[in-house]
Amino acid sequence: MGLRKGLKAEDLRRCSRTLMLMRHAKTERQGPQGDRSRQLTDRGLKQARIMGRGLTALGLVPDRIICSGAPRARQTLDGMLKPLGDGPRVDYRESLYESGMQAVFDQLAQTEDRDRRVLILGHEPTMSICSQWLAEDNSDPDLLDLLNLGLPPATMVVLGSERPLTDWGTHQARLLGILGPQDLGDWPA
Repeated sequence: MGLRKGLKAEDLRRCSRTLMLMRHAKTERQGPQGDRSRQLTDRGLKQARIMGRGLTALGLVPDRIICSGAPRARQTLDGMLKPLGDGPRVDYRESLYESGMQAVFDQLAQTEDRDRRVLILGHEPTMSICSQWLAEDNSDPDLLDLLNLGLPPATMVVLGSERPLTDWGTHQARLLGILGPQDLGDWPA
């Protein structure tokens, strides 16, 4: 399938808009106050740093990041932010933990035109299901099969289009690739 599960620089250049849907990094099994309070493990903290450095090295620094308000998502983003620099604007949305797919589509509908590269950091199965809904029908079947399995921790789906994100609908974006820490591990944590 190729390096970085399908992601090719020429495909990225052809898209004026890029959406990255990412699952939070590896967490503990149980939180002290239930699922919502779960924290990242040491491995999860390392995964977050790798993802931040890898995105920077690939030139995929987002203009805007929309992050779930759950502690594990916030910790993932905290680990990614230093390598991403001061560029991304960050918003936290409780709805990304509570409301599933609708919250993702609501965020897309509210995206500003200046936001050409957006990262939404949330939870499974929402991130993989939204990716399936957005991906064009003629997307790489191997990549679509990976989405059917769900996203492992700290893995992101990269989608692209020429349309503004506010206009994205079902099966209207190119599925450009799937990236995880194992694909970006060349950059030290």
